[in-house]
Amino acid sequence: MILIGQYDSPFVRRVAVALRLYDLPYAHWPWSTFGDAERLAAYNPLRRVPTLLLDDGEVLIESAAILDYLDERAGAGRSMLPASGADRRAALKTCALATGLCDKMVSLIYERALHETTSETWIGRCMTQVGSVLDVLEADRATHAAPFWSGGRPGHADIAVACAFRFLAEAHPAIHARGHWPPLAVHSARCEGMDAFAEVVQPFVPPA
Repeated sequence: MILIGQYDSPFVRRVAVALRLYDLPYAHWPWSTFGDAERLAAYNPLRRVPTLLLDDGEVLIESAAILDYLDERAGAGRSMLPASGADRRAALKTCALATGLCDKMVSLIYERALHETTSETWIGRCMTQVGSVLDVLEADRATHAAPFWSGGRPGHADIAVACAFRFLAEAHPAIHARGHWPPLAVHSARCEGMDAFAEVVQPFVPPA
């Protein structure tokens, strides 16, 4: 397998962490969606990451679809997502909130970096969404006494939230500095202390 994308993307990173936790070997092409857009297009016409090339030539796009494939390969006994029922729905909801949070954080970066005249209305909306999602995730995490959302070992929800929280600290330090989310900070630190996270780190450098 070949994982395309840079580890400073929380979407790419959550896939890389899952690959390591599943002990699935892969090669890594750290292509940028801007600098490497045209060669990325040969595998993904959306020119987005993560993109995963399978050994048989099949190409998977979008982190959720890639993780679904990895879960299938790992098998029911090792999958990092509950098989069914309320636990599965809760985990998927947490993942959706974390990835939606990342979408909004990326939107804020693009709005400021790519537009000479920015929309304060759009920035305000994104900021509200970011804060609201963090508050909801914080309240939910505080109700779980176990080391991870999923219990004693990390699941996809744990990975998604930890990757999002690190991206928050690096891409939006002013928001992160508010320090209103101590359970999320503890959760993130616990995850970041694991080898699977430490091995796939690329600090995000905000555009000038």
